[in-house]
Amino acid sequence: MDTLQQSKTVRVAFYSTKIYEKELFDQHCPEDKVSFTYYEASLNAQTALFTKGFYAVCVFVNDKVGKQVIDALHKNGVQLIVLRCAGFNNVEVAYANEKGIKVLHVPAYSPHAVAEHTLALIMALNRKTHKAFNRIREANFALDGLLGFDVHGTTVGVIGTGKIGMTFCRIMLGMGCEVLAYDPSPSESLSDSGVKYVDLENIYRKSDIISLHCPLNPNTHHLINDASLSQMKDGVMLINTSRGGLIDTKSIIKGLKSKKIGYLGLDVYEQEEHIFFKDLSDQIIDDDVIMRLITFPNVLVTAHQAFFTENAMGNIVMTTIENIVNYFEGHSNFNEVRM
Repeated sequence: MDTLQQSKTVRVAFYSTKIYEKELFDQHCPEDKVSFTYYEASLNAQTALFTKGFYAVCVFVNDKVGKQVIDALHKNGVQLIVLRCAGFNNVEVAYANEKGIKVLHVPAYSPHAVAEHTLALIMALNRKTHKAFNRIREANFALDGLLGFDVHGTTVGVIGTGKIGMTFCRIMLGMGCEVLAYDPSPSESLSDSGVKYVDLENIYRKSDIISLHCPLNPNTHHLINDASLSQMKDGVMLINTSRGGLIDTKSIIKGLKSKKIGYLGLDVYEQEEHIFFKDLSDQIIDDDVIMRLITFPNVLVTAHQAFFTENAMGNIVMTTIENIVNYFEGHSNFNEVRM
């Protein structure tokens, strides 16, 4: 590891840059310690060639950091992969470590941001506020087709009770719901507050609303599929604000057509790297799956915005910069992804 000297800054290649990110990172960046070079392009085997002379790369959820990219980074002398997000399923962490490259992330930027967005999807789908908004703009004040239900008293199943899932559980307890949860490592404090830990079969069988808050890994890939859907109540509400790969989207479309799924709220999508975070309003989108999804009247999709609050962005920026500085200055308090 090169230790920072007073006369040397850490040069960081910053991929998948958005305007709001550049403004925030420039605002808080200690110029005597870190220097960002911003690329709008995502990190891939071709754009990895840009990293010669950089000590680190900063990436987001849709940058694909596989073995070929890591080889290119290693060849160019990159020592650090810094994720400005919590999830790291897009990085071959073990292979990076083999090459002597550390992987850092932002483990907790604001669990409240994602948990509250999850509730927003539930309430919008239930009370159809997005439809009512459009109707009123057209001077249609009829209530036909806008009937909802009381969330109070429903059974909510939560898969994954890390910081975000735990926060969401507490919100739903406050709404007067029965909350069932599944996690390989149950939280004693959640159990004490009234959350009942059960197996996945009971989550599927008993829940009126199911919300996904687990990481994406080989064990959870396509967790929601034909088999799991078949165990759920007819008309179940399914919400995913975690990772798109948790859901087999083709199974979901079948579930919507059969009315097994009564409501679907998504802030993530398995192939989102091709469409999310971009303005494609004047283009023909050739992803038939997402285009089919958004034709359903009981589906609400947001483009990976659950994290997008002032509080969360501030925490992401500060933690990312602190990770870089602390690592290169030889401090121990950086957030390393360990496999």
